[in-house]
Amino acid sequence: MQSATINWHIYVLTGSALALGLTGLARVLPIIAFSLLGGVFADAHDRKRILLFTQSAMMVFAAILAFVTSAGLASPAAIYLLSALTAAATAFDNPARNSLAPNLVPREHWTNALSLNNMLNRTSAIVGPGLAGFVIARFGIAAVYWLNAISFVAVLVALVMIKAATQETLGGSRVTFAAFAEGVRYARRTTIVSTTMVLDFVASFFASASALLPIFANEILRVGPEGLGLLYAAQPVGAVAAGATISLMGNIKRSGLVFLVSLALYGLATALYGGSNRFAVSLMFLALIGVADAVSSIMRNTIRQLATPDPLRGRLQSLNAMFVMGGPQLGNLEAGIVAAHWGAPFSVISGGVATVITVAFIFCLAPKVRNYWT
Repeated sequence: MQSATINWHIYVLTGSALALGLTGLARVLPIIAFSLLGGVFADAHDRKRILLFTQSAMMVFAAILAFVTSAGLASPAAIYLLSALTAAATAFDNPARNSLAPNLVPREHWTNALSLNNMLNRTSAIVGPGLAGFVIARFGIAAVYWLNAISFVAVLVALVMIKAATQETLGGSRVTFAAFAEGVRYARRTTIVSTTMVLDFVASFFASASALLPIFANEILRVGPEGLGLLYAAQPVGAVAAGATISLMGNIKRSGLVFLVSLALYGLATALYGGSNRFAVSLMFLALIGVADAVSSIMRNTIRQLATPDPLRGRLQSLNAMFVMGGPQLGNLEAGIVAAHWGAPFSVISGGVATVITVAFIFCLAPKVRNYWT
């Protein structure tokens, strides 16, 4: 809800595509600055305690954003600052959360568990932005920020209820440069890990145009905030359908090939969405983007979890976060710059085409990826 609302809020305050793109920069710089440190922390300290701290910090930042908006003090600078602080907390939160998950589920059920987790995340992404659009229209932007702040109570309660071990070798690592370097060396010498990370970044950079959805909703499709909520929800709807299918299928052996094909489909659907000026057609292509993105996400996470030992998992997750989160946020900035000069449709279409070309390049030159089996 908050991510969708921040984009709309910035657009209402500025009317600028470039300003929308700068929200991505505000989110990605703290990730680049702190993500690697967050990974070392996740391997050296109790991951559950890290999550309790980071989620509490994000709740505070959400409440401050709600307060300044309610008081009429919100400005682009204040929104960028609070977005950056939230991203800094996320840089510590993501490695701890993602590296904790395999300790909760037996190894033979990882693919199914990742599929179910993907479904739950995408379902929240359906309800959140869709609800945000209606709340903005009826109660205002501040109401969304207050709801988001309150929702963290449920997150903290859920964390307290987790009783499983947080990691296999708690205390086996220290927060040192040598510990960080060990994770980098492992990623560099493990081809399947490093290649999928780089491919994730390139594809998400070129095909990331979520920051432009307010422009499409307002200027091209002319559907207003309610329609914007549906546009945000369409992609997760497709992702939930894909996740449900994969969870029923179980382990997919040709995970490398499926990963590449799904990324290519992601780029193609993005380009087709960028060329649409009909609301129903746009919803259809956004749903297809969600299908492809979900399959890609499940495959790459399965590959990386199987390829990474638990004592290094936090550091590898932090490296991965720089690619997975940095790519879309920098991509949003790139999309905003291109849209400001040549229009939103050209920005999205060119990004989708670039993604397809990149995947084709990797398919031809990286046989270890396309032939990888799990």
